[in-house]
Amino acid sequence: MLASGRGSNLQALIDHFHALGGRRAGDIVLVASDRPDAHALTRAATAGIATATIASRRAPAGDDLGALLERYRIDLLALAGYLQLVPAEITRAYAGRVVNVHPGPLPAFGGPGMYGSRVHRAVLASGRPFGGPTIHFVDEQYDHGATIAFWPVPVLAGDDEHALADRVLRAEHLLFPRVVQAVAGGLVRLEASGTVSAPFIRDESSLLPLDPRLDDSSLSRILDAAHSA
Repeated sequence: MLASGRGSNLQALIDHFHALGGRRAGDIVLVASDRPDAHALTRAATAGIATATIASRRAPAGDDLGALLERYRIDLLALAGYLQLVPAEITRAYAGRVVNVHPGPLPAFGGPGMYGSRVHRAVLASGRPFGGPTIHFVDEQYDHGATIAFWPVPVLAGDDEHALADRVLRAEHLLFPRVVQAVAGGLVRLEASGTVSAPFIRDESSLLPLDPRLDDSSLSRILDAAHSA
C-alpha cells in the first residue's frame, strides 16, 4: 500500500481482510509513504504491518520504491491517497498489478493537481448530479488507466465539498477493499489490450447511486450483489 495521508482507505482494507479471514486473497505486507509523518504509517504499525518512507523531497533519505517492492516481494501495489506519480519503470514492471482509488469520476475530474477537496469542488462547479470514487489500474499518467469500478454518489441540495467528500469517502471505504480483493484473487485482470477482463461491476445499472440514508451493512449488500450479478 502507498499512502500520503490519514490512511482511512488503508484501515478499511485492513478491516475488510480481517473480516474475510482465510478467504482473503492476500496479505498487506508493507505500507509506504512519501511523508514520514503520514498517519497511514501509524495505522500500519498498529496493525503489525511493516512500514517504510519513500525517497522524496520530504524524505531525501527515504528508500527507493523499486528496491522496497523487490525486498518485500510485492505482487500487487494499491494506492490510497498517494499523491505522487508512480515512476514509469514501476508501472511498466507491475502493469496490471497497480490499482488506485480516486475520489471523483474519471477521466473528467482527474490529472495533476486533482486530489482531495479540489476534485469535489470541481464536481460541484460542473453541475453534475453525481460524484463518486473511481478505482482503476495505474499507468504512466496521473489518474489514467483502465477503470475497474465506479460508484455514483449523488450531489445533494446544499452540498459543499466537505459534505460531498464525506459521502464519497464512505463509498470508497466499501468499494476499494472489495476491488483489491478481486484483483488480488485474479477475478479482475488487465488484458494486454488495455481492457479489464471482468469489470468489478459487470452491469452498472445493477449498482444504484449510493443512498446516504442506508447503513453500511445495507450498502455492502447492494455492492456485493452488484459485483456477483
